[in-house]
Amino acid sequence: MTSQEFQQISHTIPTNPGIYKYFAKDELLYVGKAKSLRKRVSSYFTKTFTNYKTHELVRRIERIEFTIVDSEQDALFLENSLIKEFQPKFNIDLKDDKSYPYIVIKKEEFPRVFLTRKKINDGSQYLGPFTSVGKVRELINFVRQNIQLRTCKLNLSPSNIKKGKYKVCLEYHLGNCKGPCEALQTEEDYVEGIQQMRNILRGNLTPVIQHFRQEMRGEAENLQFEKAEMIRRKIDHLEGYQAKSVIVSKHITNADVFTILKEHETAYVNYLMVSNGTIVQTHTIQLVAHLEEDEKEVLAFAVAQLRESLNSLSTEIIVPFEIDYPEEGIVITVPKAGDKKKLLDLSEKNVSYFKEEIRKKKILQLEGKSDMEKKKVLYNLQEDLQLSDLPMHIECFDNSNFQGSYPVSAMVCFRGGIPSKKDYRHFNVKTVEGINDFATMKEVVYRRYRRLTDENQPLPELVIIDGGKGQLSAALEAVESLGLTGRMTLVGLAKNEEEIFFAGDQQSLKLDYNSESLKLIRRIRDEVHRFGITFHRNQRSRGTFKNELEDIRGIGKSTADSLLKHFRSVNRVREASVEQISEVVGLTRAKVVYFYFHQKEGGDEEIGNEQMSR
Repeated sequence: MTSQEFQQISHTIPTNPGIYKYFAKDELLYVGKAKSLRKRVSSYFTKTFTNYKTHELVRRIERIEFTIVDSEQDALFLENSLIKEFQPKFNIDLKDDKSYPYIVIKKEEFPRVFLTRKKINDGSQYLGPFTSVGKVRELINFVRQNIQLRTCKLNLSPSNIKKGKYKVCLEYHLGNCKGPCEALQTEEDYVEGIQQMRNILRGNLTPVIQHFRQEMRGEAENLQFEKAEMIRRKIDHLEGYQAKSVIVSKHITNADVFTILKEHETAYVNYLMVSNGTIVQTHTIQLVAHLEEDEKEVLAFAVAQLRESLNSLSTEIIVPFEIDYPEEGIVITVPKAGDKKKLLDLSEKNVSYFKEEIRKKKILQLEGKSDMEKKKVLYNLQEDLQLSDLPMHIECFDNSNFQGSYPVSAMVCFRGGIPSKKDYRHFNVKTVEGINDFATMKEVVYRRYRRLTDENQPLPELVIIDGGKGQLSAALEAVESLGLTGRMTLVGLAKNEEEIFFAGDQQSLKLDYNSESLKLIRRIRDEVHRFGITFHRNQRSRGTFKNELEDIRGIGKSTADSLLKHFRSVNRVREASVEQISEVVGLTRAKVVYFYFHQKEGGDEEIGNEQMSR
């Protein structure tokens, strides 16, 4: 649309506040808000812009639509919702399209509490959203350590409980649940626990601690000293957690803190959510401004998006400079000193750190680089590792287990220095009993390259074994048994020191910490860790794994549950002596359990035989 064409319709544009939409045929190009629609839209056709993209936007406009609203606040909210829904190509691009996790209190008898990303209109209460899944899991685990809530999916209706339809499970015996399924806990007591949980999630620990202190005094007065001691430990746990929280100020109750760091078209915005004087959430996002938006415009956009996405109810927004944010009842504060200025400084540190981490990650990644740039890194790797062939095809293996149980393995493939995800593979270990990293590595390497040779597929030039000399030797045995010795190079990568081992070498190779070769190797290692852990987590969540103790011949589920209840993990059972195990399940079964874990461990065989003869 030219300036002359616009002049013919300019008088039809209202002067009210509202939002405007630019179209190229049926494609929505841009959405904007304005105090005066006529004044704002006219500026696009009368100003001289230095930004090429703004010229390109104006050139493409074929149709303009308007929506009049009652206030600037309504225009702000409507603009945000339209940008989220249609994501016009010329609007600020928010590089943060993930869904945020919630903690849900399910609407049911004796409500369950769990993490979810799906918010359903089913009457349940959703707390959040939160910016970190890890933080949510930490909160839930902390709550469950202090508040006894059920985790089962049983229908605990009054009629089912009255009929005696259910029996308490292991969680009850572990002390993690009070057994409402057998009417061992009243609904009133359970609801009180839910309320304490809400206080913990809001960072309001004072009423929770007061509740437990009152409960502790009651138990002590009734001479129930063991129960009183357990409650005292919970109080210590809560007070320790409160001390670790980032306490900002008792004078600042609830506030949202935002800072921005902008370089050219890219901007980074950090958000700190302060509740009850404590930082309860922090999040940093990346945005791309396609037109000539300045820092104030980008920050105002980010503030609106983040407050809406994270359901902020704070009435004070702390920012480094004044922004146009017309939401009613909101106070915009630009502090120069004091606790609020310290909050801004902390937010600035976070946004600077985030930007630097983005820069480092870009250095590690070769996506988007030219073939010459990719090959340069691979040539460096070839030279540093003294490889006979350019490592265009690299594969990396890693073993994974959970608390010393449930082994799985993963393999990732990089072609030309970038991930080839269609070639990723994961392995459920088939032939190895118990935890044996060496045997597991031998099995999966054998299976991988047996399949490639059977299918006449090309072998990688470089194979990285995430582990030390033991895992590398096991992998080499698999390669030798397939007759593939010398057809590919295998190296071991020590987990802690980032040392590289070659077969037969006494000394490890240490690459320069900032070398492109080591950065690529780190990238490959981190990717196999991510892929392996994701697969392992999915297997556990689907119930693929069961308690390894149940696999021991002569040990039933009841005995396995008793051991798990006492030792808390299979790994601790493995490390226990015969005497320690016998205190839980008796000497006969203790010998069976001990022998299962130690019969194949050569270094412990004599100790095991000596203990079993007692």
